[in-house]
Amino acid sequence: MSSDDLLEVGSLLDAATDRLRSAGITKSRREANRLWAWQNRISPGQAVLDRNRASDTGARKAFESAVERRARGEPLAYVLGSAGFRNLELVIDRRALIPRPETELLVDHALRLIRTGTVLDLCTGSGCLALSLAQEGEFGSITGSDISREALALAEENVRRSGLPVRLVRADLGAGLRAGCFDLVVSNPPYLTEAEYQALDPSVKSWEPRLALAGGQDGLALVRRVLVEAPVLLRPGGWLVMELDFTRAAAVAGLAHEAGLCSVNLLDDLFGRARYLLARRGQGE
Repeated sequence: MSSDDLLEVGSLLDAATDRLRSAGITKSRREANRLWAWQNRISPGQAVLDRNRASDTGARKAFESAVERRARGEPLAYVLGSAGFRNLELVIDRRALIPRPETELLVDHALRLIRTGTVLDLCTGSGCLALSLAQEGEFGSITGSDISREALALAEENVRRSGLPVRLVRADLGAGLRAGCFDLVVSNPPYLTEAEYQALDPSVKSWEPRLALAGGQDGLALVRRVLVEAPVLLRPGGWLVMELDFTRAAAVAGLAHEAGLCSVNLLDDLFGRARYLLARRGQGE
């Protein structure tokens, strides 16, 4: 084996850090360590401890390919092929939006309201909300719907890997689903205006699916539909919990009232911004 075939892990990590830094990646060393750890199925801490260990050509080339993908702007989660969400490790790729930390808090709000019964997750994407509710609640049934065949195929991978009891259906929001049979509807619909979508950083716009981000000219096209469909899909007394854009929170609350929902409440995210809408179908309806 030639001297080119063996390189110390530390040298590879240093070169990767420089490449990522030159591409504008701010946490370049941390990401280099994560990519090496992922490539070799070890912890990032072990990657640091292995700096003086020799690495062969195959491992080096696979690592350098992953680093180059990241340097070209591909989101780290897509390069790694996975993303953490609450207690889950999800398969993730360009078929669905990368789960955000803000969405994790939506699960907490939902579980504080209700932990049993039937659940519908509209715009399920990777399945992160439906799967977390299946893992952490005591619900009798959970359904995730999405219009995207690609997103549903990814969600199916996550259902299969997790072993959690989530049913997936292809539907345009709640179209074709039985009316009045859900105790909880959750949703993280696309809610960016067209102008906001066009102004997105290329690290998002060039990689993540437009269908999961753009919500029409005013950002409310899908939000309006969720608010109209939720009272039909919910049982009397059932809850809707939805993520929204904080700049339009007051408008969304008004639309919820217009749709006939009651107990309408806006809750803040960890940055103090109104990010979640909680609303209920009336008991006597």
